[in-house]
Amino acid sequence: MNTLVKSITLCASALAFAGLAGCAATGPNSPSAKPVLYPNATLNRVGAAQGQAEASACMSRAVAAGLTPDEKTNEVGRRAGEGAATAGVASAVGALLTGRGSDVLRSGAIGAAVGGSAGAVSGAFHNDRPNTTYRHFVQRCLSERGFEVIGWN
Repeated sequence: MNTLVKSITLCASALAFAGLAGCAATGPNSPSAKPVLYPNATLNRVGAAQGQAEASACMSRAVAAGLTPDEKTNEVGRRAGEGAATAGVASAVGALLTGRGSDVLRSGAIGAAVGGSAGAVSGAFHNDRPNTTYRHFVQRCLSERGFEVIGWN
């Protein structure tokens, strides 16, 4: 691998890791969201601290049942593969069209490295989704204990 390809690969990898570190989502649409309890008779009787303890217990029950707070998909890998294939082919075709036939392999490798890294970052940003089955489980558990979930935050 020549110096240019190494530099581009290193740069793209650094960007991918920086993107992954920065995409820890929070808020109601993130897997780390917690149930928000409506102040009904049960919550008023037991108090907010006990309500949160009950919510934590229900979340633990969901995990013990084999559920996870986030959707498990292979979006990162799929998008990385798509990006590598698309950019690799586009770079190789570009080298052929511009008359740089000897650069086809090198152009294809550089394009694949950049495209794969860009695809991985793109997939990482689209991978952070809450698991609706997990949330329904937690909400039902809390409902059976007399609590009402009005949202997630």
